[in-house]
Amino acid sequence: MADEQIKKQIYNISGMHCASCALLIEDKLKKTPGVIKARVNFATQKATVEYNGAAGDEAAVVKAVKESGYQANPVSEETDFDHDQAVREKEIRKERNTFILSLILTMPVIILSMILRDRSFDSKVAQSFLAGLVQFFIGFRFYRGMYYAAKNGAANMDTLIAVGTSAAYFYSLATTYLMEGEVFYETAALLITFVILGKWLEARTKGKAGEAIKKLLGLQAKTARVVRGGEELQVPIKEVVAGDIVIVRPGEKIPVDGQVTEGYSSVDESMISGESLPVEKKIGDFVVGATFNKTGSFKFKATKVGKDTVLAQIIKVVEEAQSSKAPIQKFADAVSGYFVPTVVALALVTFVVWYFIIGAPFVSALLAFTAVLVIACPCALGLATPTAIMVGTGRGAENGILIKGGEALEIANKIKVVVFDKTGTLTKGQPEVTDIVKISNSQFLISNQLPNSNDKISGEKAILQLAASIENKSEHSLAEAVVKRAKQENLELLEIKDFGAIPGHGVKGNIKISDVEYSVLFGNKKLMADNNVAMKQDNNGAVEKLEQSGKTVMFLALNADLAGIIAVADTVKETSREAIELLHKMKIKTVMITGDNARTAAAIARQVGIDETLSEVLP
Repeated sequence: MADEQIKKQIYNISGMHCASCALLIEDKLKKTPGVIKARVNFATQKATVEYNGAAGDEAAVVKAVKESGYQANPVSEETDFDHDQAVREKEIRKERNTFILSLILTMPVIILSMILRDRSFDSKVAQSFLAGLVQFFIGFRFYRGMYYAAKNGAANMDTLIAVGTSAAYFYSLATTYLMEGEVFYETAALLITFVILGKWLEARTKGKAGEAIKKLLGLQAKTARVVRGGEELQVPIKEVVAGDIVIVRPGEKIPVDGQVTEGYSSVDESMISGESLPVEKKIGDFVVGATFNKTGSFKFKATKVGKDTVLAQIIKVVEEAQSSKAPIQKFADAVSGYFVPTVVALALVTFVVWYFIIGAPFVSALLAFTAVLVIACPCALGLATPTAIMVGTGRGAENGILIKGGEALEIANKIKVVVFDKTGTLTKGQPEVTDIVKISNSQFLISNQLPNSNDKISGEKAILQLAASIENKSEHSLAEAVVKRAKQENLELLEIKDFGAIPGHGVKGNIKISDVEYSVLFGNKKLMADNNVAMKQDNNGAVEKLEQSGKTVMFLALNADLAGIIAVADTVKETSREAIELLHKMKIKTVMITGDNARTAAAIARQVGIDETLSEVLP
């Protein structure tokens, strides 16, 4: 069979009440001509069907589901989570309102039969009417489900509920109008009410499990600024097509994936890579949708839109993981298929034993029969595993962990090695100033020369004050770290003239100190070399030591004379070392993977006790 003939389609399934429903639909689909594989997930209310495009079609799948007593609607390729969320919320409201109505109708029955113990004919008639509304109006879904299950030669949870409550209701009806005896209207009404309550709680659980995808979708931009026909237009993100030229300004989210065609900027890609430091972007570089543009404006050509973007692929992985079945769930589904017929048989045996062998009254035997049917409902059996998968994969996605599927989640207890991302996982994900070094043989003695609220200022604080003053006009994350430290030290920021940013290198400007104007440079070694700033030999050891500690080193020069050094690093979380130690106690090997350089990786690994590192790895 040619690969191109195999089609895969996901369907929203409505009307399922338990794992047996899912199993019934799955069996029906597998028998449909052209269908190769079918997987129905009760928790997500979705079916994933693979069929031979030459022998089967969507219409046949929809028809097969309908013949099983349920509804199927194909899910479009474009992620329409808002629609799915609206459907979930509608289901939650419907189940809540149904439960409230059922409770309102049931309460008078409970009061008459259990509190007032009114055995009069009028009381029984009133109870039969109210309980009848619950039985046949609220509980109609169970009779409908039982009918379709029987039609397909199966039994499900609806069968148990319908048979059990009907036994109690119709016996009570007979003792009301045909013979003398005790009535059990409250039993039938309460059972249905409790089951409906379970349905409401179940719907809420399934709704909450979808929050992870909602949060992921919240990362993307809502609109994009595109150039069409020489005009700049603001369009919804869904209208962006591959080939569009998109404009992104400072502080905006990048709407789709693409390649930079004009401009220069630094982009916060922590959403994708986990690295806190922005990535410099120039012409020819690729940008990813939902990442954050920090500084400059640029134009890029959209290359991937809609379902093809990196974010859409991440969402797809989460959705598929939530819809997947763990091996234990397949076992639970198989058990559910035999469970219901077995329970019905056991209920009949229970009645026979109680009534014919033990000689108990008919009413006692009937109650025992009903109890076996209703208590044995396999709701938890069918819901526990898929709900655990949904919640587990959802919580993982919220914390930056993508779980491929239910099988991966199930075998997690056999893990021997844990691989950590560095930034934002072991570290705080925000750079901080860690070291300030004053160059001892600098020609410019800046101690006590800079204005400050204090009478005197140390050389290190003077270095920080100058660096923060010039970086205050920059939007780079390293600049933010320097300025933040200066504010913590209550240092006054000085006026900078002729400010300029040199992309990928640093910043420059002029500053007046004691009526004398100085040119100031602050940036990396390349900036110093390009401006003929001599690197002091006796400070090379300090620089090398800082770099070996995994810190980003920046240099401050005044009038081409090196005056000071500031080191910035992403600091380790207080809990990281404790977490690694706990894993080691569990005999689990730890590995750290990062896009940072080998020195940084080794330094962080030493601090937290990581066994092995993989550095300079691409996202």
